[in-house]
Amino acid sequence: MNVRLFDTAARQQRDFVPLRGGAVSMYVCGATVQGLPHIGHVRSGLNYDVLRRWFGHRGFDVTLVRNVTDIDDKILRKAAEAGRPWWEWAATHERAFSAAYDALGCLPPSIEPRATGHVPQMIELIERLIDRGHAYAAGGDVYFAVRTLPEYGSLSRQKVDDVAQGEGDAGAKRDPVDFTLWKSAKPGEPSWATPWGRGRPGWHLECSAMATAYLGPEFDIHGGGLDLVFPHHENEQAQSHAAGDGFARYWLHNAWVTMGGEKMSKSLGNTLSIEALLRRVRGVELRYYLVGPHYRSAIEYSDAALSEAVAAYRRIEGFVHRVREREGTPEPGMLCAEFTAAMDDDLGTPGALAAIHGTVREGNIALDAGDRAAATGAAASARAMTGVLGLDPLGPQWATLDRTDDAAMSALSALVEDILARRQQARAARDFAAADELRDRLVAAGILVEDSPDGPTWSLKNL
Repeated sequence: MNVRLFDTAARQQRDFVPLRGGAVSMYVCGATVQGLPHIGHVRSGLNYDVLRRWFGHRGFDVTLVRNVTDIDDKILRKAAEAGRPWWEWAATHERAFSAAYDALGCLPPSIEPRATGHVPQMIELIERLIDRGHAYAAGGDVYFAVRTLPEYGSLSRQKVDDVAQGEGDAGAKRDPVDFTLWKSAKPGEPSWATPWGRGRPGWHLECSAMATAYLGPEFDIHGGGLDLVFPHHENEQAQSHAAGDGFARYWLHNAWVTMGGEKMSKSLGNTLSIEALLRRVRGVELRYYLVGPHYRSAIEYSDAALSEAVAAYRRIEGFVHRVREREGTPEPGMLCAEFTAAMDDDLGTPGALAAIHGTVREGNIALDAGDRAAATGAAASARAMTGVLGLDPLGPQWATLDRTDDAAMSALSALVEDILARRQQARAARDFAAADELRDRLVAAGILVEDSPDGPTWSLKNL
């Protein structure tokens, strides 16, 4: 069976046929490093990490490009509000994203280019678009002329007359539907010299330039979050096709992590930072929670669902450790047919996890019955399958975790979070004496509490 993927452009599953035999080229929209990462941010990286691992298991040589947007309006605004240089603000949060990817077991990408390092490629792309009649300069800005490309809207199914780009100087545009390729310099902002004057790149331009710089004018897969279909990916495709590039042959989009039915975002104030969650659960457990649902299905976050995922992973882990303690370390073995079929079917991780748990159940029965060969075989298969998902309990990253210490930390976290919740309630009721008393109790127990716009966080004094 071939790997089949749901292509957003085609609105259906398609057999994956690589552009070049034996190789897969993938570009994934990475972080805009404006703030600390939350689980909504990193879900995309995890989903495409699993896809990359599956292609690797299938024998493909995978090149994965995951970019960093280190210059945009939000970064400049937030850095200014904090009174910090924009480049320092971006670098600080880029490191936070890298740490989050590492903590959740993502393989490093083949290359992780920054937007600010590819301005020459962006200028070259703009020149090609102007020469071909698809872009124009106006007042120091450069715009893409949307109506010059009849196919515009084919990815997102947007009608051109309904498009509202919401960017650039409306007075300078020839048409309100046009979008910005290059923004003229403003006082106090970083800028680069171009034939159209000093300025900085538009968001959409960055990814087209970086994708083709590393993967060529045509490549296999472009991935990202569902919220990027329009306008970002539509505009990427438009400017790339208008320049004469084939660009992405398959478009994949992962769904959101939501809270209360709304997409998780800092603007909604409903974020859950990676740092905070990793004080409650281990990285491997949070990874299990985020890769378990199908990548095209939304995850409605709840503490109960996270706890269920932790318990489910520990059932797999417990079985593998039982076999190791009784029979020695099982080496990764064969994948079961159900797992392979699920993964080939548009990266069906729910079915893949069901296959793993079925194998674990059979292995536990064999272990209790004294069937050493069957138990060891099941553990070997479980290791192979979890390895594909980046969840192997005996893999190098996770094998050194101390489960006893982690259980103690989980218990402590539950108690502290309960006290912090009661403190927040007291503050909301303006009972500041009670709130201070609860904080003092935590401090006396060796727990530091810091308040932030996203809510209180805590840590142990001796860490």
